[in-house]
Amino acid sequence: MSGGVKKILIVGVVALVLFFLITQPTQSADFVHRVLGWLKDGAEAIVTFFRALFS
Repeated sequence: MSGGVKKILIVGVVALVLFFLITQPTQSADFVHRVLGWLKDGAEAIVTFFRALFS
């Protein structure tokens, strides 16, 4: 992918995120909260796996 196309895609994604943050702040916050919850659950699962592996 050329540098110009990559830059246009990045600007487009940032503009889309800002659009949703401004027009639907509550739904955007809920989405971010869910994603962070998934990441937390995944990290806890990995820690549990390694604890079980080395105990």
